[in-house]
Amino acid sequence: MKFIANLGFAVRSYLAGLGLGARLFVRLIAEFGHNMRRFGLVRDQVHFLGNYSLAIIAVSGLFVGFVLSLQGYYTLQRYGSAEALGLLVALSLVRELGPVVSALLFAGRAGTSLTAEIGLMKAGEQLSAMDMMAVDPVRRILGPRFWGGIIALPLLSAVFSAVGILGGWMVGVLMIGVDAGSFWSQMQGGVDVWKDVGNGVVKSIVFGVTVTFVALLQGYEAQPTPEGVSRATTKTVVVASLAVLGLDFILTAMMFSI
Repeated sequence: MKFIANLGFAVRSYLAGLGLGARLFVRLIAEFGHNMRRFGLVRDQVHFLGNYSLAIIAVSGLFVGFVLSLQGYYTLQRYGSAEALGLLVALSLVRELGPVVSALLFAGRAGTSLTAEIGLMKAGEQLSAMDMMAVDPVRRILGPRFWGGIIALPLLSAVFSAVGILGGWMVGVLMIGVDAGSFWSQMQGGVDVWKDVGNGVVKSIVFGVTVTFVALLQGYEAQPTPEGVSRATTKTVVVASLAVLGLDFILTAMMFSI
């Protein structure tokens, strides 16, 4: 009987958590108009989340482009298709690696920062104080951060892909000796703006919503103790990373089946 009671309590707690998350998500979406009217708050969060993540995104994109070009060249060379290196690098980055790796890095850098910030505000009773002053913390604190993350991640993903293509060109053309004209012409002719770049943009927007919401939810639900904030920060990275990888498979399957 005790096992059944514990199982029922765990299921009830899980369903209550899902309900709280669903209500919070709907409220954040509903605050879009208010947050856009006070766009300065959103702009500050785009700067905080995007600008401070730019260095790790750019450096990671550069080295991913380096490695992708090296691996791609020696694979394509077996089939006499080394001239298609630019196409391989571009498609790999704009379709998959750009949105996915950017989202994982964003979860590790910006997501943990959001969770820790909201969790510490809850532990310091700042959110409760705002409620006492008739200031909605969801509208004033969580909303700008939510929309700031959604705007920041697609921009970071575009930077990652652009720097990665530049890194692939440096290795493929300057180091290995692939013809520069073939590198760029194959890329230009093979990358479709809507099917390839557009799919990458859609993925980055979905990942931005997912990672930012998970980070805010974990901070908002965190226990108001140092251990609770630490646990929520760790959980943000795990849940957001797994959600990104799972959604990437689902979105890829849907996009290639259309």
